[in-house]
Amino acid sequence: MRESLPPPLLLVGLDWGSQNHQFCILDPTGKKFEEGVLPNEATALETWLNKILARLEGQADRIAVAIETPRGILVETCLDRGFAVHSINPKQLDRLRDRYYPSGAKDDRRDAFILAESLRTDPNFFRLVIADDPVVLRLRELSRHDEAVTTDFVRISNQFRDQLAQFYPQLLGLCPSANETWLWALLQLAPTPTLGAKLTRKKITTILTEHRIRRVSTDQVQAALRTTGFALIPGSAAAHSERALLMIDSLKLFHKQRKDLGRRLEKLLQSLSADDPQILHQSDASIILSLPGIGTRVAATLLAEASGALQLRDYRALRIFAGAAPVTRQSGKSREVSIRRSCNARLRQALFHWSMISYQHDSRNKSHYQSLRAAGYSHGRALRGIADRNLKMLCSMLASGSTYDPALRAVPTTPEISNPSVAPRKTTKELAER
Repeated sequence: MRESLPPPLLLVGLDWGSQNHQFCILDPTGKKFEEGVLPNEATALETWLNKILARLEGQADRIAVAIETPRGILVETCLDRGFAVHSINPKQLDRLRDRYYPSGAKDDRRDAFILAESLRTDPNFFRLVIADDPVVLRLRELSRHDEAVTTDFVRISNQFRDQLAQFYPQLLGLCPSANETWLWALLQLAPTPTLGAKLTRKKITTILTEHRIRRVSTDQVQAALRTTGFALIPGSAAAHSERALLMIDSLKLFHKQRKDLGRRLEKLLQSLSADDPQILHQSDASIILSLPGIGTRVAATLLAEASGALQLRDYRALRIFAGAAPVTRQSGKSREVSIRRSCNARLRQALFHWSMISYQHDSRNKSHYQSLRAAGYSHGRALRGIADRNLKMLCSMLASGSTYDPALRAVPTTPEISNPSVAPRKTTKELAER
């Protein structure tokens, strides 16, 4: 994922922090040019950058910056000034630190030096940071906020369900998850079991009609509300009911935000798929959305979190970054293949949902899943196998610029295992994934 760049004349190591940044500047021979502390202030940062540029007469592309994080104010400022910014995995930096300081000594000054020196001696450990398209930046922020809102909604929904179980378990028989708007409206109309038993058929029918609920009839709701509940001490039902009604306000807010974010993401993906040469990734979005099992949120996560690998059609980087590639530890006769833990958690979750849905609706993926399960692999391992194949197919489609055609993926007469040379014996970690 590196690009051809002119050799740097200055190598800058930046150990960033919330209050101050430690920097170390080296020349191409490794001689220390300057080091110091930089306050996390816009004026101080601009003055420092201008000072560095003045030494090279404005040749910003001949200045290489090494830093751990690929995003942030510091990275964006350096990219805006035209510097070549390179990021490195914190684990790799930790290993490189042992090379220079076997004793385990660590401080910000040493880290800044190690970043600059490692970029000079081992540039292949670093990844060139490329500024994302403005549309991709917006997609990433909306996608991440959508995930945060969904997490909060699920958390409050679980608490609300537990609260109902304390005094109103009849409602959970109608909606076990307790995360639907019609149930909230029903509780607001009859906040206690005593009032629920007196609720008329007309009011129940009105609620079901307004929320377009057909899987539950009026008779079923009325029968559940009139079911004899548990005997509670005086005041208990009213106290629990008051808290549950307050929780509904939070549930409605998160529910509204999720719907709004879903519409925004869908509209943004449509703009990326539009036939406009001024919009980047237009073909990428349309190709991704054509795949079976991919919805709005999964497509948004792929484009937002793996934009670099998708642009380069880099299957190897994509499967590693998303956690689809396994980790092999082998020594002599011992060999262990386990799940990859160091990856992008959001991408892994997106792949999980993609694999689950595609397994249910795509005959080829279903056949591959069944062959893996028949060979003795766990459910999680089978889904990772589907995800790996889907990523390879996606990169091929992106390279050719073609959308998904189910006719080209007929189910084979004899299902094949992706890697038959690997014994299907389950390791301890594989068993834990079940």
